[in-house]
Amino acid sequence: MKITPLGDSALTVRVDDRFKDAPEKTLKEVLNVVRRLEDAHIPGVIELAPAYTTVGVFFDPIRVINCAVEPGSVVEWITQKICEGLAHGKRKQGGRAVARVVEVPVCYDPEFALDLDHVAQHAQMSAKEVVDLHRATDYLVNCIGFTPGFPYLAGLPEKLATPRHATPRKEIAAGSVAIGGRQSGIYPLRSPGGWNVIGRTPLRLFDPQTNPPALLRAGDRLRFQAISRQEFETWTF
Repeated sequence: MKITPLGDSALTVRVDDRFKDAPEKTLKEVLNVVRRLEDAHIPGVIELAPAYTTVGVFFDPIRVINCAVEPGSVVEWITQKICEGLAHGKRKQGGRAVARVVEVPVCYDPEFALDLDHVAQHAQMSAKEVVDLHRATDYLVNCIGFTPGFPYLAGLPEKLATPRHATPRKEIAAGSVAIGGRQSGIYPLRSPGGWNVIGRTPLRLFDPQTNPPALLRAGDRLRFQAISRQEFETWTF
């Protein structure tokens, strides 16, 4: 593993470089590192952010300095604690928590599916076939990013892989379910975006008033459940 600075209050722990060759194995290794660092309870660490092949370790320099660490040695001290935590974690015995399976209702109504016809044309399929194939697949949440709560989902059928738009839209509605390249994803908040929107979920994927604020987390399994427009309205209101 390589540990490198990420600004002045974070470090990147690079776990692996082989995501494309073995995505599930790599994700398992990344989440294992997260658990070991959580168990280490490193003073000053405020967040651990798993990604495809790395873990971001975010820390509060003031809290670290309050542990009698010299201001100029904060990064070195955190790096040492990370190494100690990982070394200790390797010797620990423990089972892997069972992955959560989250069902996400999606309305594929034309009003919400702005790019469904485009995806269908690209895949040389009918719009109904695209919907049926998209919702019949089990997805794996690789990581959360881009905007708070945005899940990057592996498992998209190869036939549905569709390039992102050359020019992103200035605004995508919250809850929009989309395809970007070989991945699927869900926009938790209204934001710009270049992915192909094929539906919308009434679920709220990010709520700063809850703990944790993000509905999904890396390692979750996800299934899309098709609902009607009427069911969408009932779910929302």
